[in-house]
Amino acid sequence: MNLNLNNKNALVCGSTAGIGKATAIALAEEGVNVTLIARNEEKLKAVLAELPQHRNHSYIVADFSNPETLKTKVSEFITANNGFHILVNNTGGPKGGPVFSAELDEFESAFTQHLKCNHVLAQAVVPFMKSEGYGRIVNIISTSVKQPLDGLGVSNTIRGAVANWSKTLANELGGFGITVNNVLPGATGTERLEEIIKNKSAKTGVSIDEASNAMKSAVPAKRFAKPEEIANAVTFLTSEAASYINGINLPVDGGRTKSL
Repeated sequence: MNLNLNNKNALVCGSTAGIGKATAIALAEEGVNVTLIARNEEKLKAVLAELPQHRNHSYIVADFSNPETLKTKVSEFITANNGFHILVNNTGGPKGGPVFSAELDEFESAFTQHLKCNHVLAQAVVPFMKSEGYGRIVNIISTSVKQPLDGLGVSNTIRGAVANWSKTLANELGGFGITVNNVLPGATGTERLEEIIKNKSAKTGVSIDEASNAMKSAVPAKRFAKPEEIANAVTFLTSEAASYINGINLPVDGGRTKSL
């Protein structure tokens, strides 16, 4: 299948590790000019060096705790360079814990880093997408959109808000050749998963291996995903081949989510 992504421009958030990094690499291998964005410049430089060097790749240093500064940096980059055909929204999840015991600032911080930053980035990139008649916005969220996950109260709450924002945006932008979709990773081999497993181990008194195996046993595939497997789904949704897929939540979870 020809994805027809050659020479498209993509902005990939949280692209110094895990799913974000895997997505940046996957897009670059399809001929996309990738702009990485994260807060650690040294890590950005390291990932940039891993991308195919026959393309026009770059990076932006930005902290997702400040949406207005983020918007300014991306807008300045677009003015000085070019717009983006593809936006991949991806931000590390909030800390775990029961929703009842969460502090108000935990909700505010997560809302800012996820929904507000997604929104200002969409506002920054959509004008170019409209002018090109081609746009792909993919939000990497969580299967908690379909089935809340125990011990991730703040994350469950904010992820649901992002999913509804995304669906609304898909309805508004579909007529311009722009699609907006959500990829919902299940348990994936990232630093975030390692943190969750350690927390489960500490709370239950079982070993890390036992906690990990218990999580795997809840997945029909009996294993965790590789970041590259999530990236493959994201890459497809950014392509011309997915032009009639819009406003969906796509679980990539080995069958773990019990709802349809």
